[in-house]
Amino acid sequence: MSVTHPVKGKTAIITGAGSGINLAFATLLLENDCNVVIADLGLRPEAQAVVNKFNGHSGSARAIFQKTDVTDWTQLEELFAVTEREFTEIDIVCPGAGVYEEHWSNFWRPPGSPESRDDPRGGRYRLVDINLTHPIRVTQLAISHFLQHRKSNSSRKHIVHISSIAGQSPSTAAPIYVATKHAISGLVRSLAKLDEKFGIRVTAVAPGLIKTPLWMEHPEKLKMFKEGQDVWVTAEEVGEVMLALVQQEEVSEIIGDKGRQGTLFPVKGGTVLEVSKTVREVHPFNDPGPSNRAGNTIANVEAVENEIYDLLSTDGWGKSRL
Repeated sequence: MSVTHPVKGKTAIITGAGSGINLAFATLLLENDCNVVIADLGLRPEAQAVVNKFNGHSGSARAIFQKTDVTDWTQLEELFAVTEREFTEIDIVCPGAGVYEEHWSNFWRPPGSPESRDDPRGGRYRLVDINLTHPIRVTQLAISHFLQHRKSNSSRKHIVHISSIAGQSPSTAAPIYVATKHAISGLVRSLAKLDEKFGIRVTAVAPGLIKTPLWMEHPEKLKMFKEGQDVWVTAEEVGEVMLALVQQEEVSEIIGDKGRQGTLFPVKGGTVLEVSKTVREVHPFNDPGPSNRAGNTIANVEAVENEIYDLLSTDGWGKSRL
């Protein structure tokens, strides 16, 4: 499939690119000569290696790390200011930082529970701040930047969000996570008309079971996966679809196999693409939901659900311990 809008010479901001899907997307952009500012609390060794490799000394695209707490709006504003100082103009923004339903911000372990770090007096869930409030704020900052530079550069700009198959389905194991991913898909679709009106294309991927630290270093989540029955999707496969969203007007259902094309999905503002071992467009109405395709199934969810029922059976569940 031909690349109609190459990313060469452009600049991207990606939050959460210290690991996982966001790092895979950042690496692909850099390999295609797009500068990338990586925003995260820190860099895993594999991310540090990418930053070291793409340091601009060999004439290649540049990778810059900007330490950022995405729940701090001042730091998000500084992220855009640093990128503007380094590269002047921004073309692609991915508010990709996100977490699963960690014990420290978890529906079944409310504020005041021993594991929770959500302040009973604070009026906030950190999981919501990371997974939803931060993408909303980054999207606002991106649109503001794009509009300011619109007169000098009329090329299309991109905001690529990360939803999930959890944005289509219920999950007793992770209610807040599911709520945030439903919200991300709704946000993306609500901004669809910016594509035609202002040349700002807002899209999203909705991955299935991705083999990233978010899964592999989360024991509770990992116990739901059943070897021999469930199948991992790689971060690189999701990154390829994200790259296609910003480079192409159509995306194939087949990932990685250049010899096969399969069904083509047109890319426009509001597009949400489910990424399992194949790609599927997710429609806002009357969508069948995630299928049993390889990369979407999780066979042992009862392992976590039973723990939840045990929690709910303890005396005083949910009673605030101020």
